[in-house]
This record gives sequence, structure tokens and C-alpha cells, in this order.
Amino acid sequence: MIRLCASPPKSVVNLITSSITLKQRHQQFSTTVAKMSDSKILIYLMRRDLRVGDNPILHSLVDNKDHGFTHLLPLYVFAAQQIEVSGFITEDGGKSPYPDARSQVGAFWRCGPHRAKFVAQSVWDLKNGLEKIGSGLSIRVGMVDEVVQRLIEGFEQTNESKVSAVWTFNCGKMRSILIDDRDLPFDDPKDLPDVYTTYRKSVEPLREAPRPALPKPEKDSLLPFPTDVPPQHAPFTIPTEYEEIEAALLKPINAQPLIKDPPKYPENALSVHPFTGGESHAQKRLEHLITSGSLTAYKSSRNGLMGTDFSTKLSAFLALGSITSRQIHSSIAVFEEGSDASDRYKDVEGYGKGENEGTYGVRFELLWRDYMRLCTRKFGPKLFRLGGFKEEEDAHAKWSTLDSPRDGVSKEQIKDMIERFLNGTTGMGFIDASQRECYHTGYTSNRARQNVASFLAKHLYIDWRIGAEWYECILVDYDVSSNWGNWQYVAGVGNDPRGNDRIFNPVKQAFDYDPKAEYVLAWVDELRGVDELGQIFQAWTINDDEKKEELGIAETDMVTKPLKKIDFKVNRGRGGGGGGGRGGGRGRPPYRPQGGDRWTGRRSGPQDQGRGGWYGGRGDRGYQTRGYQGRGYRGRGDRGRELRTGMMDKEREAAASNE
Repeated sequence: MIRLCASPPKSVVNLITSSITLKQRHQQFSTTVAKMSDSKILIYLMRRDLRVGDNPILHSLVDNKDHGFTHLLPLYVFAAQQIEVSGFITEDGGKSPYPDARSQVGAFWRCGPHRAKFVAQSVWDLKNGLEKIGSGLSIRVGMVDEVVQRLIEGFEQTNESKVSAVWTFNCGKMRSILIDDRDLPFDDPKDLPDVYTTYRKSVEPLREAPRPALPKPEKDSLLPFPTDVPPQHAPFTIPTEYEEIEAALLKPINAQPLIKDPPKYPENALSVHPFTGGESHAQKRLEHLITSGSLTAYKSSRNGLMGTDFSTKLSAFLALGSITSRQIHSSIAVFEEGSDASDRYKDVEGYGKGENEGTYGVRFELLWRDYMRLCTRKFGPKLFRLGGFKEEEDAHAKWSTLDSPRDGVSKEQIKDMIERFLNGTTGMGFIDASQRECYHTGYTSNRARQNVASFLAKHLYIDWRIGAEWYECILVDYDVSSNWGNWQYVAGVGNDPRGNDRIFNPVKQAFDYDPKAEYVLAWVDELRGVDELGQIFQAWTINDDEKKEELGIAETDMVTKPLKKIDFKVNRGRGGGGGGGRGGGRGRPPYRPQGGDRWTGRRSGPQDQGRGGWYGGRGDRGYQTRGYQGRGYRGRGDRGRELRTGMMDKEREAAASNE
């Protein structure tokens, strides 16, 4: 009897399990397997571990020959609740038996076109990687539990092949990646500190904390791939070519626009994330970061907005497990120690000189990803609740939802605000540029993400979960823990000690991090004829009617009805630019930009320094904020009930575990 449950056997290393939680309409099932058969198949269900190297399950099978299995079937399932799979149905195959894979608050596709393509590339690269070492990959679509059940039953129909076990990465109590669960200073996630700094100090020094990455299995060292694998169940079919798999994933998503009035792609705008998914490409990216000197320069470049190397851009690979934090750490350590046998790095600044601010900063951010995952294990379904980890009692009074607008604002107004937030026509240049970049490329900088989240949650007072779900849909590097945990952090209901007191001023941030408006003008191209920085960052401040007519923006909402107006003045006598004067902002601003980067692997720096650059923060001067005609309101009124369109808590917690 194979019992599909959550508890791993103690005889197996903690990172793997010989059993897996597979829920079929929230119920466990079990299946009988003959005790004796010619072939004893191990199904290895791959989810967020799409790699051959540093793979504990593959390593265990090679290292321990007493497992009793005769064949290995690596399996990847495009899970119907997480990515739309109706495109795999032939034209005469009828309708999908599954509901649309849409989010529960905003009804967005849970996996949009950018990530769908990146996932397809990563799965295909994994297939090629497994085949190169003599194995293979079975690709399926559907509900994971149903797919596995059908495979087990399909093998049972033969007299020669039986499934002996189903393995996957342990989704039990802990879920740390850089620091092995066995090396954490606590045994249960409930003991995880609620403040990141406390957690970080408990595991430092970071350079010494990670265990070595595991080697890639040698060719033909794995168990053979089974013959006569049961086919994909109807009404779906699995193409045999990559291009057809990508097309099947994109077909339903691209059938209609993702949002109302989507922005057009600006001329000459370039994606900062032009990367292909997969383990082999992740390793190439890592090597480039080291050989180009980008890792050494990470501290000074991390807040950049344009260019492929202003940050590591490893987040999408990490989210799918195409590369691991341990692999990144190991490669950095080789660079720091000067121990690269091939001398690839010998001419790179910092080679062989130990840890520097840049390499420490990368480790610092990898640990932050760990921390977000551990928070998911600690807080479970609170990750998706409006009140967040803190279970904020007045959450329903603070934020407007489509079902529960506040302060007399109508549902139609809330809907309009959300639509303009999504398509990048809020009138706030930095926000609009980020939203348009994200829509077209699937990526935007960590600095921009923080501002976008703060703008929605703390300037517009709209349900922050709408933003989190939109990022789930549109980002190529979506990670359930990092995304939802960081939205909570910025919204003030997560584990930020400053909570509601931390508010980004997107105009000040634009002056700080886009001092020549190159980023905003790249994506908000209708403003390319505007010269003054303040007017670029807030188009409503353009007072030249002839100029507005010339640019064709005189009647646009971003000029006539901005969702937020922010008065911002710069002390021009201190060398900074500002809203007045041609070419303003070209010098250093009279304020010191500091960080607080906490998204998919970047933060202000290794030290836990004071985080300036926030609206109302100490040291900010010469500006104030005000709402526009009631749109920038603070919700009040009765508390109401939580929006009922979300998943049930248990289902969402399971979804988080399966991510």
C-alpha cells in the first residue's frame, strides 16, 4: 500500500520524501500496488526544482543504491489550478474539465504570458538536461493528484510495471533554501523571528552558513526511464515539440487583452529581462554576473532602473528552482577564494580577495528569500488575507475593494482607479512607467515594485491583494512567498516593524533614482517632448497648454484627472534638480537616497541602515501630499466582512505549499 501523505520517512534525508500530499478535491487517496513486480517505478514529481544539478533527490538515488527501485520517472505537471491548460485541448476535444486558472480577487490569469513562456522554456530545458544524462521527463497537464493517480492506474494495467513510490521535495514544516533546514537555530517555523534582522543575525556569518551544492549526476548514473509510459488523459494532448507547448500555453491567455486599454509598446524601449528560462541559461547568467564584475558592483548598482546588469536578474530562475541559492553561493565562494581551476575569473576585479560588499549583498538577499519562504510556513493562509501576518483589525476599514468602496466612492470609481493603475495611466510618471514596463516585459525593478505597492495600498487605499494578484499574473519571476510577503511588507500588514509608517513618495523616488527621467520617458513615451522633470513625473503640473496640445495629452486622464497629486519641492540651492527649470535634477539631489529594497533579491545594502526616501520620513523636506478629489482617500466606516471571492484558507495554504 502506498499511502500518499505529508510525513517523510525518517530513513530518507530531510530534503526528500517518499510520499507526497496529493489532494483530490481536498481528500487524500491511496492506491494498492503489488508487492512483487518486474519493474518498480519511482515517480519523481518536479515542481519548483527544475534542475539536474544540486538536486537532493537525484543525488540520493545515485548515492544510495539500496532504494529498491528499478526505474525513475521524472514528472512535471502544468497544474490546472496554477496555469491555464485549455490550450492543450484539440479543437474537437470539447471544453476543459477544469475552471479557468484565475485569481480570486481580481480575476487575473494566475500565470500570464511572460511567465508561461518562461516556465515552458524551463521545463523543456530540464527535459533536455535529463536526457543528456540518460533519463527523461514526462510532461502532463491537469490537476496534480489526478495526473499521478492516472499514471499509477495506467501502470497497474500492465503485468510488468508498478509504481512503488511518489517522491517530491519535502513540503513539510520548514522551507529554507540557502541555509539548510537542519542548520537553522530553531526546529519549528513558529519560532521564526518576526523581524528579518533578528533572523539574519541568528544564522550569520552568511558566507559560512550554506552547505555545499550537490554535484550533477554523471551520465547513465540514474535509473532508466520507464518504457510504455501511460499517455496523457483526455481531453488533453501533449505536443512533442517545444514550440507547440509554448503555443498551447499562450493560446487562451492571448485570446483577449489582459486588461482594459492596454498600453502600446513604446518605440525604442528595451526589456531589462531578455532572458530564456532553464537551468542551462541560469548557469550562463550566473557566470556572466561574475565575469562581468556585476556581482562585485552589486551594492552600487542594485537600485538601477535600466539595463540588464543593474541587478542579478536571477529571481525568475530561483523561483522555478532552475538554480539554487547554494549554487550561487558556491560560485561566489570560488570567486572570493580565487580557486577557479579554469581561471575564468582571474581578470575580474576582486578575484581571490575574499568577500566584498557586492558578494555579501547578494547573499543577504538570498537569505531574504529564505526568510519569506519560512514566513509562509509560519503564517500559512494569513499570507493571502487582507489583514496579513499581523491580522490587522481595521483592514476592511482601511482599504476599498470592488465590493466594499469607502468614503462614498462608488464601485465604478474604484473600478476605474484599478483599471488605470493596471494600464499605467495614473498620472504618476514613475508608477506608470513601471506598470507599462511590467505589462510589456514581465519585469520591473525592485525599486519600482516597492513604489507601485505603496502607491496602491497607501496612496489610493485600494485592496493590496489586487496588486499582488496582478504581479502573480504579469511577472516573469513570480514567487508565491516573495510576492505576497513583500506586498504585505509594503502594505504595512506584514513583518515590517514600521508598518503603516513607511510610505513611499513616488515623486521623490523618481528624482532620487531617475534623475534624468530616462526611465519614465522610455515607457511613458507621450511625455518625451516634456523637458522639466517635475512635469514628467507628474503630467498634471504641465502648465503650457500649447505643449499639451502638441503632445496630444491635453485631454488625457493622466493630465486632467490624476489619481493622486503630490506637491514636491526641491531645494535647488543644494545642487539638486527639481520640478522647475529646464534640465532640473541633473545634479545630485539635496537628499540622500537610501534603500529598503525587499522584493525578489535586492535591498538597500548589507547593513541594516536607516531607510530614508519614504514619504513623511525624517530628512525629507519641502513637500507634502494630498489626495485628488477624494480619490486618494483613507477608508473609513464599518469594518464589513472579508471579500468572499478568495480561495478558502486551506486551499490557498495548499497552493502555497505546492508553489
